[in-house]
Amino acid sequence: MTSMTSDRTVRHERFEFIRRMPKAELHVHLEGSIRAPTLLELAARRNVELPARDVAGIERWLTFRDFDHFLEIYLTISRCLRDPEDFQLATAAFLEERARENILYTEAHLTISTHVANGANGDEIAEALAETVAAGEKDLGVRLRWIADIVRNVDFGRADQTLEWALDHLDKYVVGLGLSGKESHPAQPFREHFAVAETEGLHRTVHAGEQSGAAAIWDALEHCGAERIGHGIRAVEDPKLLDVLRERKIPLELSPTSNVRLGLVPSLEEHPLRRLHDAGIPWSLNSDDPALFHTSLTQEFEAVGDLMSMDLRELAGLSMTALEHAFLEDSERTSLQRVFRTWFANQGVDGFPDGR
Repeated sequence: MTSMTSDRTVRHERFEFIRRMPKAELHVHLEGSIRAPTLLELAARRNVELPARDVAGIERWLTFRDFDHFLEIYLTISRCLRDPEDFQLATAAFLEERARENILYTEAHLTISTHVANGANGDEIAEALAETVAAGEKDLGVRLRWIADIVRNVDFGRADQTLEWALDHLDKYVVGLGLSGKESHPAQPFREHFAVAETEGLHRTVHAGEQSGAAAIWDALEHCGAERIGHGIRAVEDPKLLDVLRERKIPLELSPTSNVRLGLVPSLEEHPLRRLHDAGIPWSLNSDDPALFHTSLTQEFEAVGDLMSMDLRELAGLSMTALEHAFLEDSERTSLQRVFRTWFANQGVDGFPDGR
């Protein structure tokens, strides 16, 4: 009985610590973060017919059946974003949720070419997003930066459009170029896009090793110069790849609930994150598409902290790792690290080194 009480106390302490601690997230999609109330408002503005007209009904619809249904929902959500004020509404709601979760820094993917194809004006979107991000930083104390996402499996011309948009708006909180979509389409055709991105000061992250095997991660490293790998869970299949990721300190952006809900792993207990951790691979914890997976970054920390019996210092270390590998200027990184370290030290959790 005493042991059970002790376990409950430890878990409660862990959950409270997670809820209040400063966090950073590096892999989350704006389109997949739009919760039911905001989605209903956006759909009404754009006259997009949804399968339900109330929050409960939308929540049920967001619970997808399979990957094809997931894509169908995602594209429907994207159709609800067209005018600048739509993006401002979605982003403002997103930032408010960030503030509630104490996520002080976020890098969010945005599939800009999909929205332009749906009739949006890319320059106007950039202006509107920048205004909302600045307001979020001033009023809520949370920072948001954008990663412009190329989709592998759509019209190749959209990749040019995505890169151009990102380069044109480096002064509007755009920090990276991403590659997503079906991994059955290789990364190699986008080699030049990522080479230009590197030359022009854009960071690079690639979804790989999620739907396909370790070869997709090799592809991302060789052809895109990926600084981070989105998901990357199939890296466990290749010991040599694990060595390279560890030696080069290339982090994986892990999203366990996403992997389970999409059927890529049978359960959280069978997720390879523990094997990746034990192999010495740096990794951050993320929510990916929280509205579609019915999760949040806080819930991800709670689930993984519980699964791996993490103590408070290990949980704090996960937050610090995300900051270490964020696409930040060194001065801004140092400033945020100081904020995080101070909070942790005030909770009796310290010993984190300065800088990277």
